[in-house]
Amino acid sequence: MGLNRKLLVVAIAVVALAAGGIGIAYAVGGDSEEQATGPAAERAKSAALDAVGGGSVVGVEGEDGGGEGAYEVEVQRDDGSQVEVHVDDRNNAVGTEADDDAGGEENEEGGDDE
Repeated sequence: MGLNRKLLVVAIAVVALAAGGIGIAYAVGGDSEEQATGPAAERAKSAALDAVGGGSVVGVEGEDGGGEGAYEVEVQRDDGSQVEVHVDDRNNAVGTEADDDAGGEENEEGGDDE
């Protein structure tokens, strides 16, 4: 019976390591659709609204490394149009794109290179 108990302990350890690895991979890879929250996301919202002259924030996502900035903030303007504002980690708007669900995104404004 000692061998069965050892085998069970090893099997549990393998499952725990696999689950931990999946958790780490998810945390590192992230889900680009997951909404960012907290004080930094709130500052990014304010910076985005200032950059486009007002409106309402539809969502805030952390950048996944493929774009400029640290946050991508979706803003719905008062005229009903939507724009994505890229905000860096110092709360500077570094670019905007028209948010077109049809897939055509146009770069409206670039940021400063510092």
